Amino acid sequence: MKFFIDTANLDEIRSAAELGMLDGVTTNPSLIAKIVKDPSNFTRRDFFDHIAAICDLVDGPVSAEVTSLDAASMIKEGEELAAIHDNVTIKCPLTIDGLKAIRHLSEAGRATNATLVFSPSQAILAAKAGASFVSPFVGRLDDISAEGMALVEDIVDIYDNYGYMTEVIVASVRHPQHVVEAARIGADIATIPYSVIRQLAVHPLTESGLKKFMEDAAVMKK
Repeated sequence: MKFFIDTANLDEIRSAAELGMLDGVTTNPSLIAKIVKDPSNFTRRDFFDHIAAICDLVDGPVSAEVTSLDAASMIKEGEELAAIHDNVTIKCPLTIDGLKAIRHLSEAGRATNATLVFSPSQAILAAKAGASFVSPFVGRLDDISAEGMALVEDIVDIYDNYGYMTEVIVASVRHPQHVVEAARIGADIATIPYSVIRQLAVHPLTESGLKKFMEDAAVMKK
């Protein structure tokens, strides 16, 4: 399973890349907003420059999301985003217009990511439209008492049935168990916040065991 980091924070991306297991990055308007100190002065050029800076840090897909709602504008915006760097993947929402944009961009050879997916039927449409990636949002489903990982399992089963080439990105990851379940189910990718990446390495028995080792080593040195 590949690991993407779900952030627009350059420091977090650098830190994750230092682990040697970062395969890509996903961003969205909400993540961009978190790193902007003064949104009123954050221009379209600034946004493009920031995506380019992310691409310089990771050798893998970098999802950049369109902010238009109609297909024609999504396509125009998607082409502009794709021109930033070869690694840019164009994120389009799973709407009727989003599907039209995904189809057009995919046929033009652009990498696409169908985002805000919450049902198996939406995932089927994304694959048929030619999306490179599909992003089911498991945490947001959990928030409304639905089973987010059950959606991932359905999508993986359906794609396996028909040999769809669309890769499944488990998105809206909230905790390490989401990552473990994604791996168990056979999802292609988990896109993970930096805080959760750190949590994956933490276990209380590792900490207590290391403490004991260090105490015993200190005694032996004497």
